Amino acid sequence: MTSNAFNKWMVRCMAAAGEPDMGAFDVSLLHHVNHRDRKKKLADICFVLNVEDTHVVTYALKKLVKAGYVTSEKAGKELFFSTTEEGKALCMKYRDVREACLIAIHAESGIAGKSIGETAQLLRTISSLYDTAARAAASL
Repeated sequence: MTSNAFNKWMVRCMAAAGEPDMGAFDVSLLHHVNHRDRKKKLADICFVLNVEDTHVVTYALKKLVKAGYVTSEKAGKELFFSTTEEGKALCMKYRDVREACLIAIHAESGIAGKSIGETAQLLRTISSLYDTAARAAASL
């Protein structure tokens, strides 16, 4: 339920930022590629996003490249991805929409920032439990 609400939020926020044709994974991927303004390898992107199937990430990256939000650059045998100026601008528009909608609602909710931080830590812990259980199930 929470996952679906968050995915819907990302898609709607991106549509309000000016890109109505992105799915939730595309939004997450664009933001990760944009994060810290550094070039990223496919393997590192998959690792951070916890995606085992590189084909899923490769396909989404190709869509972002075709849309003009991401660029790829070969260095030796490695392919590196980074956001274009258009991609960076879209992430900033997304940030503006997030600030106007989500942050304002958060402030009105009365939920303390500390509570959100504790919840984020709990979600990371639960995620690692699911990863461990998935590895165990794969070996059955």
